[in-house]
Formats: sequence, structure tokens, C-alpha cells
Amino acid sequence: MEILPEILRRTSVREFLPRQVDPGTINRILEAGRLAPSAKNRQPWRFIVITDPGKRVLFERACFGQEHVGNAPVIIACCSTNTEYKMPNGQLSYPIDISFAASFMMLQAVHEGLGTCIVTTFDETIVRELLTVPFSMRVVLLLLVGYPASAPSNFHDRLPLSRVSSYDHW
Repeated sequence: MEILPEILRRTSVREFLPRQVDPGTINRILEAGRLAPSAKNRQPWRFIVITDPGKRVLFERACFGQEHVGNAPVIIACCSTNTEYKMPNGQLSYPIDISFAASFMMLQAVHEGLGTCIVTTFDETIVRELLTVPFSMRVVLLLLVGYPASAPSNFHDRLPLSRVSSYDHW
């Protein structure tokens, strides 16, 4: 089994069809996030699925009017349940842990024939209130999921491997 085809098909989708996503498909996407690695296996996440059209409109407003947020049939709020843990290297683990989980969910969504888009531009206070997120938790990012309105481009404007990797030294 190869995963590179899904990685190559993954792109940020900002136009979704007004088509619901099957609950079984959503659960497989959530399962992929649940199985992601995390620092010390703490699994510091909570995934909140938003499918209600009225609530999605409120999320669009909380995301400063980004229309693709309200048009996505599924929004997954990726929250951290442990914002204090620092890894031995001194970095907070939760942004990394949540990013792993979101990446796994994105790849599963692509495998399911869906498109995704990560959204980090939002008013966290408003989003927390909409979702009744406890005070000590953080909403790290939103993952939009749905059927793309058009075929995603396979064009990936990425630096060549030789510019971003090396062996044994910088």
C-alpha cells in the first residue's frame, strides 16, 4: 500500500458541494485522528464535529467571514485537552500533537474522496463559546471537510526536495 498518492492528491479545498458526508465516513476520519501519534502518547485531543448549517454560519462569522468555512458540510474543531505539557526540548506539545491528528484526518479524507482545508484564522473566544469548550482547553485549528466543487489541482507549489533536506549536516 502506498500513501504518496493521497499525499499528492491532498490540496486545500475552498469550494465544496452542498452534499452531506456520510456519518460512517466522518467516523473513519475521526478514527484516523485518534490513531495519530502524540508526545508521550498523551492523546491530548478532542474533536468536535459541526454539521448543523446554522452553526456553520456562526463559524463563518467567527472566521472573519471566510465563506468556505460556512459552505463546508463538515467542520472538525481540533481541540487540545492538555495545553501545559512541555516536551524535554522545551516546546509545548499540543500544537504538534494536534497537527499530527489533523494531518492523519486529512489523508483519510482524501482517501475517502473528500477535500479538506485547515483554518487557523478565527476568533478562538467565539469558537470556544459556540462549542462550550472548557476554560483550560484550546481550539487549535478547524478542519473543513466535504466534497470538492471541482476537481482538485494536482499542482503543488513546493520547494524541491534538495532545498528542504540534507544528510548528516545542515
